[in-house]
Amino acid sequence: MKGNEKIFKKRVERFQELLREKEIDGAVIRTLSTFIYFTGTKWLRPSLLIPAEGEPLVIVAKGEKELFMQRSWIENVEEFQKTEDLMAIVTMWIRKNGYNTIGMEFSIERDAYILFYEIFKRLNPGVEIEDVRPLTMQLRMIKDEWELENIRKAGKIAVKGMKVAVETIRPGKSELEIAAEIVRELMLSGSEDPKVYVSATPRAHAEPFRDVKVERGKFVTIVIGADYNSYYANMTRSFFIGKPNEKAKIAIEAMERVHQIALEKTRPGVTFAQVEREIAAVYREKGLQEYYITGYAHGVGLLIEEDPITTIVIPHRAMKAQEGMVLAMVHAPLMIPEGAVKKEDTIILGRGLENVTPFDAPLFL
Repeated sequence: MKGNEKIFKKRVERFQELLREKEIDGAVIRTLSTFIYFTGTKWLRPSLLIPAEGEPLVIVAKGEKELFMQRSWIENVEEFQKTEDLMAIVTMWIRKNGYNTIGMEFSIERDAYILFYEIFKRLNPGVEIEDVRPLTMQLRMIKDEWELENIRKAGKIAVKGMKVAVETIRPGKSELEIAAEIVRELMLSGSEDPKVYVSATPRAHAEPFRDVKVERGKFVTIVIGADYNSYYANMTRSFFIGKPNEKAKIAIEAMERVHQIALEKTRPGVTFAQVEREIAAVYREKGLQEYYITGYAHGVGLLIEEDPITTIVIPHRAMKAQEGMVLAMVHAPLMIPEGAVKKEDTIILGRGLENVTPFDAPLFL
């Protein structure tokens, strides 16, 4: 954002310090979220070059330079007309400065394609490539106050979307119809890139289908990611349609209990594994261990799911929670035959816990 130059300049400077510590000459950033983190704006086909010392360089398509400079603090901007021109600018930047080691983010995120990586290797055969994702995430895991304000605003938007979900869910409604109403509310409220998943079957994260409809005697789970200035808040609620059977009641009670445990026990200095063990004990006690997926928390920020990600990155479970982290929890659902059961909020870790998505949803519809 144009009015926050000092914030973004400081981020680049801190990243450059990390590059120098790792003896990396510069970094080629193609992942959108990290591009936003350093430049302050989203952009189609992001290309950012950050040297270990000196000014960063952004590469945009021909005709985009003026608009980009209106939206970002970075003044060193070059244009390309053809893809080969883009690659040539990157290669010349490396050769002109005599760089031997270049950092890239090994990611599945948009524009971090293996194709670009392979072309880069062919054009720069003598250059060593290092994964700098651990460095960027080291910075991004701890949010500053400007980031937290954006996440708080995103949380308010997400809650609006969940209220619409409660009003929209009815037997016979399709997952797609429900998602459409929620997305509409989120976008009208200022979310530019909302993520909405609707599950009327036992699926954890369901891209909504037009031919899957809400049924009585089943759960419907709504996952919402709302963004503000590209920063997300993530929340989930499960609703049982009709009168619940005994297994559904037990699952709801267990999820409410583990949600409470997560909020009570997740504190700076506590490892995620410590809290995970207490959550697993509840599920064993309730006879639900076979329906439980390990991993109760993940980070939230410029991505709806970012480091630490305890569901899929096993070493992250041994990490300690830190002040300034923003976490979504409880992330992992119970996958019982009646549907996915989940309660998830976005929490800011400070001296206490701040829930930015508070919403007392009805358990039954």
